[in-house]
Amino acid sequence: MLSMDGGMVNIRQEGWKELKVGLIGNVVSDDPPDSSVIPEVHTVPLVYTAVLGDLEVFTPVLVRTALAHGFFEAAQSSIPADGAAWIWGIADRHFPQSTQIVDCYHAQQHFSRGCPSSVPRPAVQAAAWLQAQTEVLFEGLLASRLADLNQAGLSEFAHYFQTHQARMRYLDFQEAGLPIGSGSVESEVKQFKQRLAGPGMRWSRPGAERMIPIRAAVLDHSFDARWANAA
Repeated sequence: MLSMDGGMVNIRQEGWKELKVGLIGNVVSDDPPDSSVIPEVHTVPLVYTAVLGDLEVFTPVLVRTALAHGFFEAAQSSIPADGAAWIWGIADRHFPQSTQIVDCYHAQQHFSRGCPSSVPRPAVQAAAWLQAQTEVLFEGLLASRLADLNQAGLSEFAHYFQTHQARMRYLDFQEAGLPIGSGSVESEVKQFKQRLAGPGMRWSRPGAERMIPIRAAVLDHSFDARWANAA
């Protein structure tokens, strides 16, 4: 599994700049191999990487990391992430063999935030409505829902689901033992920001660029090995 996300870091004389982060890990099932139920899976991180810079800087670092950890040799691989266009651009160009998956929780949130006119009131009815939309997502019935949204004059809202429809086959993904959430990389971003974006923190660019690989090594528990190699 490979995933990507971004977070903001305050750089002196530059303002807030995006820290692009990547995660490569193994997907592990919590159920026995002969289980007849849809497997519950979680990600065991192998390596973290991050770059303070644009796509031209981040992409080759991510690709080299994937090569070094055998990602391209995996019999099955996936890229769960949010709906950011830059992520899917990298996935299409450099990881075409991998199954692309829009994080299911982002999709749910898009229903509740992006379409307030469709959400009933009071709150109990709204919760039931959102649960119904979640079932539509998981059962792969988006086509009929998209038609309803377009007829209701919500074509701009429907465009998000139309664009990512192939990345939202959640039942198929689960049956294949693939993760449908990107919580691992989102947690990684928070861990980087805990060190780099605390209250009042403003970094020089050289200082931030030196700290980022150290933070990555601490998070993926490779610091001791890297330190020994550098000595």
